[in-house]
Amino acid sequence: MDRFLRLRVTLVLVFLLPLLPACTKGRPAGPLRERAAASDSQSPEQKGPAVPRKVAKPDEEWRRSLTPEQYAVTREKGTEPPFTGAYYSFKGTGVYRCVCCGNEVFGSETKFDSGTGWPSFRAPVSEQSIRTEHDTSLGVARTEVLCSRCDAHLGHVFPDGPPPTGLRYCINSVALDFVEKKE
Repeated sequence: MDRFLRLRVTLVLVFLLPLLPACTKGRPAGPLRERAAASDSQSPEQKGPAVPRKVAKPDEEWRRSLTPEQYAVTREKGTEPPFTGAYYSFKGTGVYRCVCCGNEVFGSETKFDSGTGWPSFRAPVSEQSIRTEHDTSLGVARTEVLCSRCDAHLGHVFPDGPPPTGLRYCINSVALDFVEKKE
C-alpha cells in the first residue's frame, strides 16, 4: 500500500503541476529565480568550482560512451521509473557528477528524501554547474535541469523543496555518477 501511495504522489507531482512558473534559458523565472537568488547569499553549499569548457560530441559518440538507459535519459530527455534508480535512497557522502561529462552537479549535503522515488537535492554544487530551460513536453509547464557543460538532461526542479532554497531538484539516478568523499 505504501508503494501505491508513493506512486500516486509521484503522478500528482509530475502531471498535475501546470502552475509551475515559466523558465528563461539558464535561470529560473519568477518565484524559482527569487528563491535561487535569495539562497545564493545564504547557502555556502551552492558555491563551487567554475564549470570547465563545453563538451560537444556527435550523437554516435554519445551512444558508444553511454548505456542505452543513460542515453535515453540524458540525450533524449527520458525519465527513469520512480523508486528504481541507484541513488534515490542512497546515503553516501560525496559529490554527484554528470554521467556524460563528469561535471560536478550536486553534493550529498544537499540531498534529501522527497518521497518521490528520484534523488532530490535542494541546491546544485554551484550556480554554474547546471542550467535550466522551460519544458512543456508533457503538456505541463516544468523547469528542466541540464548539465551546463554537456547539455545532458538531468531532471526537473520544482518549488516545493526544503529551506533554505525552497527548491526540489528531482534528478534521474541514471544521469549521475557518485564519487565518494575521501576522508
